[in-house]
Formats: sequence, C-alpha cells, structure tokens
Amino acid sequence: MIKIPRIPKLVPLFVLVFLTGCSRAPSFDVLGSFFPAWLVCLVCGVVLTGAAHLLLSRVHVALAIPIVTYPSLIALFTFAFWLGFFR
Repeated sequence: MIKIPRIPKLVPLFVLVFLTGCSRAPSFDVLGSFFPAWLVCLVCGVVLTGAAHLLLSRVHVALAIPIVTYPSLIALFTFAFWLGFFR
C-alpha cells in the first residue's frame, strides 16, 4: 500500500494568500479604451502640481531647487490619489 503524505492544514491558507494578487488591475473606460488607474492618478498629480506652482508664484515663494521640488510634488500628489482612491 502506498502512503500518501498528509497536507498540513495551513498549506491551502498560504496558497490563498499568494493568489490574492491575481485580481484585475484597476482601470477606467474612457471612450471605449481602458486606461490604467495609475495613469489617471499621474495626470491628477501633474495638474495639482501646476496649481501648486501657480499658488506659490502668486504668494511670491521662491524655491531653492525647483528641479527637485516639482517632481517630488508630482510623486506626492500621484501617490496620495492612488492611496485615497484605490487602496
């Protein structure tokens, strides 16, 4: 008689944990074409950074290193939108 090894009870649980990432990616339907959600968040981040630039220029705030500040603001706003809407 061949002995079949017993599967521990926790193995199916570990398999389910690794399969949770297999869902569909969040996307938007725009005129029949699907765009990834991160692209929409990036566009919102760029628009908000432009608004922040206008606000800072009206208040007469001079940035020391704008080449670092504005991409950082784009990243901040993009990640904030992603976490706010797709968490």
